[in-house]
Amino acid sequence: MASLIDNYEQEYAVLTADITAKIGRIRTQNGNDRRTFVQDVDRQIKDAQELLEQMELEVRGVTGASRDRLRGRVESHRVELKRLTQEFQLAKKPKEDSIELSRDDSWDNSITEDQKERLLDASDRIDRSGRTLQNGYRMVLETEEIGSQVLKELHSQRETIQRGRGRLRDTDAELGRGSRLLSGMIFRNLQQRFILAAVALMLIIVGCVVVYYSFKSKS
Repeated sequence: MASLIDNYEQEYAVLTADITAKIGRIRTQNGNDRRTFVQDVDRQIKDAQELLEQMELEVRGVTGASRDRLRGRVESHRVELKRLTQEFQLAKKPKEDSIELSRDDSWDNSITEDQKERLLDASDRIDRSGRTLQNGYRMVLETEEIGSQVLKELHSQRETIQRGRGRLRDTDAELGRGSRLLSGMIFRNLQQRFILAAVALMLIIVGCVVVYYSFKSKS
């Protein structure tokens, strides 16, 4: 159960990292590119909500002290998704008309402190998203390596089973030939015993006839 929740959390982390990166792109794009990013983020937010619902269902089936801890993790994810949704709503609003600035004003003076903080916050989120994507990619590679090792072991076990079946078939054939040879030997033995009994019976009959005629000639 906990491992399934961990898998959901990994999918959620990768998804929210992509959402954060695309929200930053929405602010800098125009036209069709902007609409494409808005549609993608809207769909991904719905996917993230479905993942949270799946996590909540799994947490309900958990018993013991770990249930409260897992519930707290899911709640923190929901707060994070709410924050991302709010940022998305702000990012997709039409840009306000730019205020004309004096040519003598420098670029540094045209940026307010609030805008600087937002840019720094967006940069931090993008960095976190990049690290999350790297961790997710590393986990995918590790999973692929484990799957490859499992496939190799299964292939080796399959070859061992096939060799065992071949030896079993050979042993069965040998047993069949031995059984036929033993049956032939028993048949020949019985045949020889029958012949010996017939010869002995004939000798007894001949002996009785000889004795009978011997007594009869004397009398």
